[in-house]
Amino acid sequence: MKKTKRSTVKRAPSRGHYDAETIHKILDNNHLCHVALVYEGAPLVIPTLYGRKDNTLYAHGASVSRLITSLEQEIDLSISVAKTTGLVLARSAFHHSLNYESVVLFGKGTLVAEEDKEEALKVVSDHLIPDRWEEVRKPSAKELKATKVIAIYLDEVTAKIRTGDPKDDKNDYHLPVWAGVVPIKEEYETPLPDSLLNPMIKEPSPSVLKLIHKT
Repeated sequence: MKKTKRSTVKRAPSRGHYDAETIHKILDNNHLCHVALVYEGAPLVIPTLYGRKDNTLYAHGASVSRLITSLEQEIDLSISVAKTTGLVLARSAFHHSLNYESVVLFGKGTLVAEEDKEEALKVVSDHLIPDRWEEVRKPSAKELKATKVIAIYLDEVTAKIRTGDPKDDKNDYHLPVWAGVVPIKEEYETPLPDSLLNPMIKEPSPSVLKLIHKT
């Protein structure tokens, strides 16, 4: 990954990571990104699903959406992904913090060609839940026409990670205040069937069972 002036972590630089392995792992462990751009002269941030394959991030949406119509013009963008992994509780209000993992990238999007669109959509689907694509109806010609996919190359990217204890002032360690970390864990729970599900279907499909048993 390319380390540039704007992608270099300034605050707590030791928490910055610029290697592909760390960045890919964080992206693969999350589902939602926030895309920032300038739209009609004003800043705009839109959350959206994404998928990653190799060194490319894919985002999709309705062909007429303002996000897609803006990004297909190859304008400058920034994307962030973040997850909180713990509440960091210090002895002073000032030093309370979060443990987290995050990625910020800078670049431009490129419209995925029609002949590559279905494969890019499969990448997004597999990122959400692996193997689901093979179990469901594939997009129709009408659905594909109504959808566009934007590819963003992972080049100028930074990961930032905080772990560990609170960092209190030396003079505060004697205070009679509990301090430490409250971990936050994300997990999948028992699937809830659609209210209109065919009553002949008694259990979730293999992709869903594999997902929930993995945790």
